[in-house]
Amino acid sequence: MPLPGAVAGILLAVTATACFATLDTSTKVAGASVPVVMALWFRYAFQAWSTTAAIVPSRGFRALRTTHWRFQCLRGLLLVMTSVFSFFSLRHMPVGEFTAIAMVTPLAITLLAATVLKEQVSALRWLLVAGGFSGTLLVLRPGGDSFGWAILLPLGLVLSNAWFQVLTSRLAQTEDPMVMQFYSGWVGTLLTTGALPFVWVTPDKGSVWLALGLMGLMGTVGHYLLTLAYGRAPASTLMPFLYSQIGFAMLAGWVMFSHVPDAVSVTGMVLIAICGGLGAWLTVRESRIVVQPAES
Repeated sequence: MPLPGAVAGILLAVTATACFATLDTSTKVAGASVPVVMALWFRYAFQAWSTTAAIVPSRGFRALRTTHWRFQCLRGLLLVMTSVFSFFSLRHMPVGEFTAIAMVTPLAITLLAATVLKEQVSALRWLLVAGGFSGTLLVLRPGGDSFGWAILLPLGLVLSNAWFQVLTSRLAQTEDPMVMQFYSGWVGTLLTTGALPFVWVTPDKGSVWLALGLMGLMGTVGHYLLTLAYGRAPASTLMPFLYSQIGFAMLAGWVMFSHVPDAVSVTGMVLIAICGGLGAWLTVRESRIVVQPAES
């Protein structure tokens, strides 16, 4: 039996967050050895050429037509801005802590979904948002002096990423996900190609080449899955599950950099997991309510 649209959207979104955690970890590894423009070029060139190779041979250039090319270009620009803020943030922060700050984004998305997309957001879902955000604050502990000025960098990411995801949610209702991938990939590639000859540094370690390749692969797959998710469920439904990226990021930070969260951070992660679990239960319950009249 096919999964209900909302449940399928949640599974796609959680898988996408795992890809994004891998992308952030790879970015931190690559960022220690290569300039930001070079790293971003690898990330977007991979997406641009892979989507072109997937679309054009089988469907032709006509499949790339869009009635919203301005929004497609704006979406690509917002994604590049998000990547730039991510790159510089990860130079100064552990992956887990960076992700915790970036998780303010779902809260901003809910606000934009309720105001811009005119989606209905129930009181219980607002409560889940607040619970997940409270867990994020436990991980982050604002007011501490651990990160200094670098804590401002993810704030730019939150703003650009929130608008990127709201625009993705809107375009996903009418646009082909692969076409959206095509435009965002080529926008990023074209913006970084001009500067590439002036910043190129040949990596001398295989791990750096691997990290650059993973940046392209995980960025492409993650955003494609997230686009599919938004086509199956509204932004307000998917929002609580985007917090799962914190768990994936903490795991990656431990495996790659031996960074272990303290007890307060773990408490925040547990709170986020509880809110995510309750959100899943609510989604399944709502899906059953919708399906039952059709089956009777």
